[in-house]
Amino acid sequence: MNIHSHRTGRLRETMSARGWDAVIVSSSDPHNSEYPAPRWKTIEWLSGFTGEAADLVITADEAGLWADSRYFIQAAAELEGSGITLFRKGLPGVPPYQEWLAGKAATVAFDGLCFTESQTEDLHEAFSKVGKQVEMVSVPDLAGDIWDGRPPIPVTPVITLSEENVGESRYSKLTDLRKYMLMQECDAVFLSALDDIAWLLNIRGSDIEYNPYVISYLLVTQSEAVWFVKKDSPADYEDTKDSYRELEMDGVTIASYDGAGDYISALSSDDGDFSVLVDQDDLNHEMFSMLGRILGPENVKTGHLPVKLRKAIKNRVEIEWMRTAFMEDGVAMENFLYWLEKTVGAGIHITEWDASQKLTSFRAAIPGYRGNSFANISAGGANAALPHYSVPESGSAGVGPARLYLVDSGGQYIFGTTDITRTVPLGECTYLEKEDYTLVLKGMIDLSMAVFPRGTAGCHLDVLARNALWSRRRNFGHGTGHGIGFYLGVHEGPQSIRQNFNPQPLLPGMITSNEPGIYRENMHGIRHENVLLCVEDTSNGFGDWLAFETLTVCHIDTSAVIPDLMTADEITWLNDYNRSVFERLSGRLFPEVSDWLRVKTQPIPVRH
Repeated sequence: MNIHSHRTGRLRETMSARGWDAVIVSSSDPHNSEYPAPRWKTIEWLSGFTGEAADLVITADEAGLWADSRYFIQAAAELEGSGITLFRKGLPGVPPYQEWLAGKAATVAFDGLCFTESQTEDLHEAFSKVGKQVEMVSVPDLAGDIWDGRPPIPVTPVITLSEENVGESRYSKLTDLRKYMLMQECDAVFLSALDDIAWLLNIRGSDIEYNPYVISYLLVTQSEAVWFVKKDSPADYEDTKDSYRELEMDGVTIASYDGAGDYISALSSDDGDFSVLVDQDDLNHEMFSMLGRILGPENVKTGHLPVKLRKAIKNRVEIEWMRTAFMEDGVAMENFLYWLEKTVGAGIHITEWDASQKLTSFRAAIPGYRGNSFANISAGGANAALPHYSVPESGSAGVGPARLYLVDSGGQYIFGTTDITRTVPLGECTYLEKEDYTLVLKGMIDLSMAVFPRGTAGCHLDVLARNALWSRRRNFGHGTGHGIGFYLGVHEGPQSIRQNFNPQPLLPGMITSNEPGIYRENMHGIRHENVLLCVEDTSNGFGDWLAFETLTVCHIDTSAVIPDLMTADEITWLNDYNRSVFERLSGRLFPEVSDWLRVKTQPIPVRH
C-alpha cells in the first residue's frame, strides 16, 4: 500500500470514530504563513504533494486535492498511487471543493488553527450558497492523533535589528500603532502574522525555512506589548537571551507561546470591558473564537491593521540597504551565469541540483548572507514549464544540452531580501523558443517603463506585462508581481500586480517583483524577473505621477532575442539596462568574468 494511502486510511478511521463525513486540510499554519514549518505540512504528509498552496478534502471513500495552474504537472506526478484525485482549479468543469463536498457530507471537520477566521466564514457562506446544511467542526491540531513522529514547533535563535539596520526603532513603530488604536477606539491589538510581528518588534529568527520569522503572537495595549513566544522547550541560545533582555528594556514582556488566552482573561477581568482589534484575514479561527469567548463577541473588532502597509512602504534606510542587497546579489548571479555557460560549453555534465547548489555557494560567500529567500527553482528544458518546479537532490535532470535553462532564486541578507529569475539560452534555440523569450521580455520591459498617476493599483498595470503575449494569443497563469520584504518574506502584501482585483494603490517605497512568463508543457518554460521600486516621478496639472526604478543588477541575455519583435523604446531600455549592469558590476568581478560580461552586454542595434 502506498504510504500516503495508509495515512489517509488512518485519518478515515478517526473520521468514522468521531462521526465526521469529511475533513478539509489547508496548506497553512496557525499564522496564515505561506511557507509553514514542517509541523504543519499536513497536506504533504497525507498526500505527498509538496507544493506551497492547495486544499485537500477527504471523505469516507473519496479524496481530492485542489491545486492551481502553477502545480498541475507537479501535483499529477506526486499524487500518483495515493488514491487522491487532482482537481485543476480554474479549468472549465472543475467545481470548487466546497461545491464538490456539499452533496457528500453533512459533518465536516477542519483544523481551526490552520484556517483564518475569514476562510472559515467563507466556508460557511460557500456551503450555504449550494443550499446544503453542513455542520463544521473545528478540531485543533487535527492531525496530531495520527501523525507519528510529527515535528515539534521549531525554536531557533532570536536576533534584534537596530535602527541603523531598519531605519526606525520598535518604540517608534509601537507608538504609531498605539495612535491608530486610539483612532479605532480599541484597548488592544492582537497580531498573529509572523512577518508583521517581526517588522514591528525589529526581530528576526529562522523558525520557518527561507523566512526570518519567529513563531509567536503579539498583544499591544496602550501600556504594554506582550510577545507570546516561549515554546514548551525554549532554546538556550545566547543570542535569544540578549534579544529578550533588549526587548524587555524597551517594555516588551516575554510570555509563553500558548499563554495568550490566560493573559487576556486576566487583563479583561482587571479592566472590565476590554476590546481588541484583530485582522480576520490573518488570525486563525480557534484564536478568534477564544477571544470571543473571553471578551464577548462584541469586544472583538475586526479590520485590516496598518502594519502591513507601513511595512510595505520602505523607508530611506531600508531602500538604500535593498539597493546594496541587489548589487551584492548581482555579483553572485553574474559569477554563477559565467560558471554555468563555461561549464556547459566545455561539455561537462551538470544537473539541475548541481547548478542550484553552485548558485547558493556564490550567495553564501556574501558577508551578511542568511540563507536563500526560497527554494531555488533550477529547471532545464521541459522542467521549466513547471512554474514552481522543485529540483530533486538525487536523480535531477542534466542542465545541458537543454536549449533553455530557467533559474528563479533569491537571497536573505541581514540588509535585504532578493528575488530574480533569468532564463538562459545554453544552445541554439528554435524560433518558437526565441519568440516566446522575446514576447515575455517585452512584457517585463513594458511594465518596467510604466509611468502612472498616483492612486493606480497593480491590477491596473498588469496588462502591460501581458499585452505582447496576448497579441499572439498566449498567456501565463500566475500573478505578475508580489511585494518583497526587507530581510523578511520574499512574498508580502498588501500590493500586487496581477489580474485579480486588488484595490491597494502602488505607493512610493513599495518594492514589487516584475515576472511575466510562458509555459509550454513538455517543451519549455520562460520567465524574466526583475524587482521594481515605486518612486516619485513628477507633478503637473494632470496630477502626481509615479514610476519604477529597477533594483535588480544582472544582465539579460540577448542571444535569444528577436529584435524585429521589439520596439525601439524596448531595445533602448534593454541596452541601457545591460550597459548599467556592466558599469556597476565589472569592477567587482574577476577579470575573466568582467570580460565575459562585456561581451554579454553588447547593445542590440536600434531601428529608427
